[in-house]
Amino acid sequence: MGRAGTPGVRDLTFLGARRWMGWRSGPLALFDIGGGSLEVAFGRGRTPEFVASLPLGANRLTREFFDSDDPPQPSEVTALRRKVRHQLRDVSARIRWEHPQTAVATSRTFQQLARLCGAAPGRRGPFVERVLHRRDLRRAVDRLAALPAGERAALPGISTPRAGQSLAGALIGHAAMKLSDVKTLTICPWALREGILLRHLEDGADWWADMEHHDGARRPDLDGVPIASHALRVTVPSSP
Repeated sequence: MGRAGTPGVRDLTFLGARRWMGWRSGPLALFDIGGGSLEVAFGRGRTPEFVASLPLGANRLTREFFDSDDPPQPSEVTALRRKVRHQLRDVSARIRWEHPQTAVATSRTFQQLARLCGAAPGRRGPFVERVLHRRDLRRAVDRLAALPAGERAALPGISTPRAGQSLAGALIGHAAMKLSDVKTLTICPWALREGILLRHLEDGADWWADMEHHDGARRPDLDGVPIASHALRVTVPSSP
């Protein structure tokens, strides 16, 4: 937890979100639920001042707590919620202290949860505003907890491959919002992929060398596929 000295995955994701939301969004908090971790960041500029990665991924916690009963027992839901709250305690306190003007979510998990809670479908395009309200997500948790994974896949926004981990994702998302005192998240379509391209366009290709040689840096991956270790090449069309 803290601020890395060399740009990393969370810096790039934050850059993508910042550029999409614009400077008028002010101090910005970002939440991203992956399969293995929950990423949280905050910043006032184009890069975050604070970043944290917690072992609270939707797939990870599904395997840990919901691996037997389908739907899970209420006691299993309570146990997962308790762990999430404990792990989030310090990070959420920092977000509350920073008092962000805008809070965004960038992951597929949050996109599907927003659709479940009434946001516009993807076919409407990226320029339709999509938000996720905490009160709606709380009701969605109860709805998902009552259904086996196979039936969750029939709900709006819940894809079959992610149906099994949708409940854990909803529990993580709701806890993160509640503990951080965030009532509404804006769903941001720009994230890591766009951050990589933006960084190249804004700073040139040399920045990639810093990521290549930074000890302990986690290589960016797009949709679970790691980016190759050789030099990054981005093709930018020339002016006519």
